Amino acid sequence: MIESERLLFRPFTLDDLPMLIEQRSDPEVNVFLGGTKLQNPEALAKRIRFYMSCYDTHGFGMSPMIWKPTGEVIGSAGLQPLDGTDEIEVVYSMIKKYWGKGIGTEAARVWMDHGFNQAGLDRIVAVAHTENRASRRIMEKLGMTYEKTELHYGAECAFYAISKKEFLSTR
Repeated sequence: MIESERLLFRPFTLDDLPMLIEQRSDPEVNVFLGGTKLQNPEALAKRIRFYMSCYDTHGFGMSPMIWKPTGEVIGSAGLQPLDGTDEIEVVYSMIKKYWGKGIGTEAARVWMDHGFNQAGLDRIVAVAHTENRASRRIMEKLGMTYEKTELHYGAECAFYAISKKEFLSTR
């Protein structure tokens, strides 16, 4: 289990699939996650298995984001291989009710800390739709540097990265 001040994270199980489908069916939540093309029940059933397999392969993966004060699952966050690359990305998403409260930054920071200090990573990346200003702001708050714009998950994405040395110097 990984935790931050307000959040807990544990590996996904298949029992989490209905919750994941419900959360990602909101058009305002899934607009920057590939929309209904990538966030539908069939795609998410496949994706949750990928999340679970990451723990077997890498010792980390995407996880339900649990709000400590209530125990409610409010989204997901974690580290995973970035599709089509050799990079490891930090990923975060949450339901609208929790937007604008610093939770994305808190979640990404604890996962980056885990990646660098427990998983032995030397570099972590993140991608966001070019129009997703909120997610890009989180990456910049975390000290990540914009490197390029390229296609990921079927969309033009801003690609950010940070090294372990850079991350540790911002703490």
